[in-house]
Amino acid sequence: MLDLTAARAGLASQPFSRLLGARLTEFCEGAATLELDIREELEQQNGYLHGGVLAYAADNALTFAAGTVLGPALLTAGFTIDYLRPAVGVALRARAVVVRAGRSGATCRCDLYTVDSSGAATLCAAAQGSARRKP
Repeated sequence: MLDLTAARAGLASQPFSRLLGARLTEFCEGAATLELDIREELEQQNGYLHGGVLAYAADNALTFAAGTVLGPALLTAGFTIDYLRPAVGVALRARAVVVRAGRSGATCRCDLYTVDSSGAATLCAAAQGSARRKP
């Protein structure tokens, strides 16, 4: 399986992840955490982090978590996300864990938190999804 250094290289190879400034802060057996700084360009018209950025973070965190048990050659099979409260803060943290893994796929859960300037985290969205090995 991959280690954190190799997983970070995989994330860095994704142009969209580089555009958003995403970083992988955790990658261990059954879990992965993705973080990014919240900046004005990522907000919607009301000053909240755009839902599309939250969905991106959930998608990538879910797939990286699955990769901890299935290896790197994965594709997202699908996911759902529930937006629980407006996302405001200085950073976004998406932590995903594997719920169940088989030979060719894994189902994962992801909690998304905004982090304020004092370091306090607030749950703003929850997602569940699955990833499958590439054919």
